[in-house]
Amino acid sequence: MKELLYWIVECIAKIHSWLLHLNDAYEYNFTDKQLHFLVIGVLGMGLIFAVYPVFKWLAKRGHVMTIAWIYVFTLIIVITFAIEIGQKVTNTGAMEFADIVMGVFGFVVMFTVFALIRQIVKAVVGLFAGDRDDGEEV
Repeated sequence: MKELLYWIVECIAKIHSWLLHLNDAYEYNFTDKQLHFLVIGVLGMGLIFAVYPVFKWLAKRGHVMTIAWIYVFTLIIVITFAIEIGQKVTNTGAMEFADIVMGVFGFVVMFTVFALIRQIVKAVVGLFAGDRDDGEEV
């Protein structure tokens, strides 16, 4: 996993260098802040166009919990990275990738337990409710 992160950082560095080269080659003279505005803005909109149809498709099929899981999983990754970076910057702990992995793994395990309990409760409620399906989610 450490190699994957280094590969991602290396790819980002290459893209960064390429964008700076384009900025210099075509004499756009964008500042660092302007480049961040443009690149992150375009990246964000690209992600919206990619993610929105998937989430809309999931929502139409009643998979709202899946959407919630994807959102929370993404937040957990961001939060765990922020905690580790904060520890490095403030010298309040050691910045370790293993801590990130274990934190994310903790969420996945706890969500799996929750999902199993949720399915059991839905099955028991379904037994007592018969075949009645009012579309309400437990």
